[in-house]
Parts: sequence; structure tokens; C-alpha cells
Amino acid sequence: MLLISVSTFVCIAFGVMAVYWLMFRPASATAVRLRELDDQSGAGTAVFEDSPVMKFAERITEPINRLVPPSAADAKKLQKKLMMAGYRSAHATSIYRVLQLVSMVALPGSITLLWMYLARPMMEATIAILFAFVAGFILPRFILNRLVASRQLRITWGLADALDLMVITMEAGLGLNAAMLKVCEELKDVHPDISKEFEIANLEIRVGRERSEALRNLAERTGVEDLNSLVGMLIQADRFGTSIAKAVRVYSDSLRTKRRQRAEQAAQKAAFKLLLPLGALLFPTMFIIILGPAMLNIMDMLSGGAASNVTIK
Repeated sequence: MLLISVSTFVCIAFGVMAVYWLMFRPASATAVRLRELDDQSGAGTAVFEDSPVMKFAERITEPINRLVPPSAADAKKLQKKLMMAGYRSAHATSIYRVLQLVSMVALPGSITLLWMYLARPMMEATIAILFAFVAGFILPRFILNRLVASRQLRITWGLADALDLMVITMEAGLGLNAAMLKVCEELKDVHPDISKEFEIANLEIRVGRERSEALRNLAERTGVEDLNSLVGMLIQADRFGTSIAKAVRVYSDSLRTKRRQRAEQAAQKAAFKLLLPLGALLFPTMFIIILGPAMLNIMDMLSGGAASNVTIK
């Protein structure tokens, strides 16, 4: 117990010292110089964000990146996935790595503290600690994948309404850029995800980027198959000089049909998904209600027959 107490005190002390060093250590000379240059230039955007979360994430991820630097392919893949989930900040990857590190440390640490509180041998907790470590590594990835899938589903369901509005505005005489801006304004409260994506694409076009490149970036940021097909169709229509309004109308009709088919498919899957709850919850209850009285009668008959046999003997 003395050894466990001393080890716990040393671990907590070193943990507090590490957190204090990461949060309140002096900034490097390069960061100070860049901040001074930014203040002198009077620019509207700051080089470093003043959020405590961002600073804490930067301080934690800096030594981690030095010890275990991520590869360029993995960093680009993670940045793209975070962008698909709606996190476009430059510090999104740093915050994700911090959360992953915290989960990898917190889950095994909680298991260890629980075993120490129960005063059980630590050898019995080895498998649980390893499982908690693996779960802490996988859990952030699982949550991120769920966020990406949820956002892509919201964009897919809102794309049909956005295309209908684009058709109306373009047939009224507006161009593609003005139609996208109108979609951003009208669908901001109903479908905020697709409204934000159209707004970013419109801003890219306004700053001088080519329309085809801005549309390709729109498809790449979301990763939605329907939006990717729409972007390809818009680029082809713009390149060959055909009517974009007619092309968008045809694609909108096909997308409405596909949306109805997806709803019918989901309705057909519902009956199959109900089989497991029915089999696990409803059928045992029915068997108990139906066979319960019969089993009680059989038990009474057997108990009565056994008592009569004992009396005769």
C-alpha cells in the first residue's frame, strides 16, 4: 500500500507539472517575432488565435509531433476527413490528436484507478487496460466517421431543395453564381450545411478562382456522391455552352426520384430491422403468457402425483 501511495503521488505530481509546463511555458522567439510583425502590419487577421483551447492544443501537440511526426499522407487524409465533418480550422488536426491522446490515457487510467480503489491485483486488470487503450485509440476515429456520415446525409437530403431553388432563380434570369448566393440566403436556417458549402464556393469564385475549380473543391469538401455528380454536370454544361438551368432541372428531377427511392428502400428495411427486437423481447413474453399457466398446471399435477405415491406407500 505504501508503494502504491507513493507511485500515485509521483504520477499525479508529474502530471500536474506537465500540464503547467504545457500551458504556461514561455513562447518561442519565432512566435513572439511573428506576433510583433502581425501587430505592426495592422492586418485584420491574426497569425495566432487567442482561444485558450487552441493554445493548449498547440502546446500539447508540438512535443507529440516532434516525437511521433505524422506522415504527409496521413495528415492530409485526416484534414480532409475533418473538413468533411465540418471542421475547417487550421488547428482541427491538433485538437483531434489531443483528444485522441487524452482518450488513450484517460480510459486506461480510469481502469487503473478503479482497480486500485477495489484493492484488487493489478495483474488481473492487464487485459482490461489493454482493451481500454485500444478503445481510446479507436473511439475518436469512430466518432469522427459518424460525424462525417451524419453531415453527408444532411447534405444529401437538402440537395434536392437547393436544386429546386436554383432552378427557380436561374429561370427567373439569375446566373449560376447569383443562384448559389440566393440558395445560401434562403436555406441558411433549413439546411445550414449545404448553405455553408455553397457560400464557400461562391466566395472562392468571387476572389478570382475559376468556377470549375471552386465547384470541384465543393465536391471534395463534402464527399457526397450526388453533389459530385452535380458538379460534373455543371462543369460539362459550362464548358460546352449548354443551358445550365435546363441541366439543373433535369438533374433535380432525377434527384427527386432517387430521394423517393431511398425513402422506399429505408421503409422496406424497417420491417427486417424489427425482427431482432421482436425475437428478443416480444416472443419470450408471449411464450411466458401462453405457456406459463400450462407449466404451472403440469407442476401442480406432478407435485400432486408425487404426494399421492408417498401416501400410498
